[in-house]
Order: sequence, then structure tokens, then C-alpha cells
Amino acid sequence: VYIGSLFALLLQSFFSIDEFSGLINREFTLKTYGDLLQAANLDIILRTVTMAALVTLASAVIAFPIAYYAARYARGRWKALFYLGVMLPLWSSYLVKIYAWKLILAKEGILTWLLAKLNLLWLLDGWLSLPIV
Repeated sequence: VYIGSLFALLLQSFFSIDEFSGLINREFTLKTYGDLLQAANLDIILRTVTMAALVTLASAVIAFPIAYYAARYARGRWKALFYLGVMLPLWSSYLVKIYAWKLILAKEGILTWLLAKLNLLWLLDGWLSLPIV
């Protein structure tokens, strides 16, 4: 099922969209890939690939020592907690995570409330104004 969906997505990437009507023009073309590689999009592509590489590297640096400890030294309850820590995110729906982050980062969210109590709202404003967030 996954391979079929991936193939359908790849096939549709060679179709173009009529700019006037918004309908899909089912003629084989490389126009969409040409549009993707315009100078205006190259900065976005570069930032996206850089961010993906940095997140991958950071995840590996954090995860491998934890996985090594869990595999070699954890016993009993600690091993069960490590297994739960790995499996729990896989059970969560993507939409549930998005809504949770929206609640946390909202203007009236718990993070804003907490930082207001600590007089650190400037920190949240600075963090949320970064282009990578």
C-alpha cells in the first residue's frame, strides 16, 4: 500500500496545474520541477535540507548513548521505562501532537502563562520569532 501511494505521488509530480482554472493538466511535463528549482525557492530548499540534516545529527547524538545504555545496562523497571519511552510516541497520532503544541504555544497557552509568571516573556517572543521555529 505504501509503495503504491508513493508511486502515485511520484506520477502526479509530473503533471501540471492550469493556473487559470486550478485543474490538473494530465500531460507529462517537467515544468513543476523547473518551477521548484527557481532562484526564489533555492534558499527555502537549502534551509530545509540544512535543518533536516541538523535535526538528524542532533537526534543521533542524543539517541545513540541512550539506546546503548538501555541495551547494555538497564534492567527491570528502567528497561521497561526505556521501552515505554520508545513506543509511546509511536502510539500518538500526529494531529494530537500538533494540537498539543498549539495549546502549549498559544498566546494564552501554558508556556506563555508560565513565562509571564517568571517575567521571561521576552525569551518566548525571541524564540518564536526565529525563522527555524
